[in-house]
Amino acid sequence: MNESRPSGARRALLGALGLAALGAPWLLRAESAARPVRLILPVGVGSGVDTIVRSAGPALNAAFGASVVIENQPGAGGIVGTAALVRSTADGTNLGVVSNNHVIFPSVYKSVPFDPIADITPISVIGTTPLLVVVNPAKLPQGNVQDLVAALRAKPDAYNYASSGNGTILHLAAEMFLQQAGLRIRHIPYKGVGPMVTDLISGQVDLGVLSLPSILPHLQSGALKAIGVGGASRSAAIPDIPTIAEQGLPDYHVEGWFALVGPKGLPPTAISRAYQAFGKAYADPEVRKAMAVQGNAIVMKNPADTAAYFRSEMAKYAAIVKAARLEPQ
Repeated sequence: MNESRPSGARRALLGALGLAALGAPWLLRAESAARPVRLILPVGVGSGVDTIVRSAGPALNAAFGASVVIENQPGAGGIVGTAALVRSTADGTNLGVVSNNHVIFPSVYKSVPFDPIADITPISVIGTTPLLVVVNPAKLPQGNVQDLVAALRAKPDAYNYASSGNGTILHLAAEMFLQQAGLRIRHIPYKGVGPMVTDLISGQVDLGVLSLPSILPHLQSGALKAIGVGGASRSAAIPDIPTIAEQGLPDYHVEGWFALVGPKGLPPTAISRAYQAFGKAYADPEVRKAMAVQGNAIVMKNPADTAAYFRSEMAKYAAIVKAARLEPQ
């Protein structure tokens, strides 16, 4: 009998194994929670979304309780990076932050390698960011919409405008401005915001629409000049710059937004964890200060409202593309 009874050491071992077996699901969840989070940005370094997300980097690490690895994958207006996200494992460790471009794709491309609605899990519209009509002051020294429109109308063949790529939000926002001003000038598309800003500063191109976070230092240095803000009201970060609407184009209203998404089929627990972590990070005092300086407004829409917003924005930009008579590529 004594030989069949486990020794003290053996009982301890069996007990430990039993607890491990009972606790295995919890242990797996804990291990998953501690794994690094890969955050894909389908934009280049220095773009508005990149600046916004990197400003919250340390707060995101703390909120997730894990390392958040920011990975820029620019190309084709955001299609390259989003396609990589769509193909990734839906376990909560692969997330992405997209912009207006995400819902514009179907209107400007004949073929997109994913469905912007069905192939992602919407988690949250995080916030909005101001878009501004900006010029190279050495090429266009005008300081307001009326004078700028007059100069462009006087010599339409002498000027051009830049964008971050055909069919991107920056392209459509510039087209909207030209439409409402009754102008047509040459479009120069770039592969991302970085090279666009570089050539705008050097004078290779004359004007464009850009997000405030991506150009704030250049406005402060005088390398670029803002003509007006695209939103319904002035930005608290640059209160002296009037809106385009108050300068004679009352229907001009466009702003950027940025949203957190995952691959389709993301489990509810992963959705909740990501939503709460981003909410906590963007409520951090230092992050809120950075967002205020950049002129961003944090809104944190819930997943259901985000899904509905994506659908309404897709319809809105389809109408803009149609009005601009842009042919799908």
